[in-house]
Amino acid sequence: MDLKRTVNSDPRRNLPSVDRLIRESGLKRPDLAEWARRFAAREIVEAARERLASGDAESFSGPGGIGEWVDRVVIEAERLVMRHPRAVLNATGVLLHTNLGRAPLASAAQAAVAEAARGYSNLELDLGTGRRGSRLGRLEARLIALSGAEAAHVVNNNAAAVLLALNTLAQGRCVVVSRGELVEIGGSFRVPAIMERAGVRLLEVGTTNRTHLADYAGAIGPDTALLLKVHRSNFEQRGFVAEPGIKELAQLARENGIPLFEDLGSGTLLDLASAGLPGEAHAPGRLRDGVDVVCFSGDKLIGGPQAGVLLGRRDLIDAMRKNPLSRALRVDKLTIAALDATLDLMLDASRADEIPLVAGLRATIDELEARAALLRDAISDVLVRGYRVRSERVETAVGGGSLPGHRLAGQALVIDGPGISRLASALREAPTPVLARIHDDALWLDPRTLRDEEFPLVADALRFAFETIGR
Repeated sequence: MDLKRTVNSDPRRNLPSVDRLIRESGLKRPDLAEWARRFAAREIVEAARERLASGDAESFSGPGGIGEWVDRVVIEAERLVMRHPRAVLNATGVLLHTNLGRAPLASAAQAAVAEAARGYSNLELDLGTGRRGSRLGRLEARLIALSGAEAAHVVNNNAAAVLLALNTLAQGRCVVVSRGELVEIGGSFRVPAIMERAGVRLLEVGTTNRTHLADYAGAIGPDTALLLKVHRSNFEQRGFVAEPGIKELAQLARENGIPLFEDLGSGTLLDLASAGLPGEAHAPGRLRDGVDVVCFSGDKLIGGPQAGVLLGRRDLIDAMRKNPLSRALRVDKLTIAALDATLDLMLDASRADEIPLVAGLRATIDELEARAALLRDAISDVLVRGYRVRSERVETAVGGGSLPGHRLAGQALVIDGPGISRLASALREAPTPVLARIHDDALWLDPRTLRDEEFPLVADALRFAFETIGR
């Protein structure tokens, strides 16, 4: 008989208890909310437990004594209680930075959101009759005025617009689309997956790089509901490629009595050819070329809030409006207020540049050089020994999965010196975080995405960063 007692050597037994971490983090930082300390302690211990359970005990390098565990809980709890999202300064030059919330709102749109949020509003009330009214009526009127479309509708984002259009116009039927346009958008969402959820059957035509009008024509049959055109918003094809023009596709659709629907992704209602934007981004132009319904995002080249805008034939838009999905995908009062104010600025050509995105697209080299000089004046005094700043020409993407291959020429400030990665990291930890680009072992600050009144804040952040890395 073996009288030796087996000892459980499972390293998970050495982990501190969640209750102890909550209690001791509270003693160390009584000002931190208990919910944050509780959540942080549970997550940290559970992550360590899962790591050890996976058999990765040898490489596991968790905190040492209980004090280090408590410090980790405090740091995580501090992160949790911070307001989210926080304001940051975008010095990357990328106007539609998805990680930074895409397009910033115009001052008029900000004021409209604040007013709508402050109290009650006539969201669905006709003040003239005292009866229920349309929440989207004013938006639709503005969109029609800007685009020349017969009708308009708005949902909560562009993926929702695609879902609603396909479900309304082609549920249970066939949709023809080029293989070269079956794109994946941000967050691993794929157009084919959205189409599947819409309840339509996907019929792919052509090849990845070449699709001809005859491919579309040969695929059309009695069960075909519509032709789908998807803008390749986050990549471009070059070389041995081919695709039919939009007018050709529109003619083919008309001849067969089926609609042509285009997911433009990043569409604009203003003619921004003077800013170098390709004509294919101009939604009104696509409608004039024969597209029956076009959809695009509100927080990309419109420069407004997140929304999905649908423009096109009245009968098709009306059918979408009556679809029960429309209720599930509708926009709230804050989005309506922001988009309404943004469209108002577009309707007044003299005020369109009040939209930050539009101003950023239209900014000239001379303007950016002058603003780069102002930024240099603001930051020169805070540079420490070993760091120097110079001005360089730069080309940046528009961003946000829009206009692939289109670059904006500008002027940036370049800071050279030791430990550039540490400097960039410290800038992100500043009271007002600054996001900048690192290129060729240097820090690039682009004034295109900064307002003049933010230049002193960039200087303050740099001062904080130099103090942080100098400790």
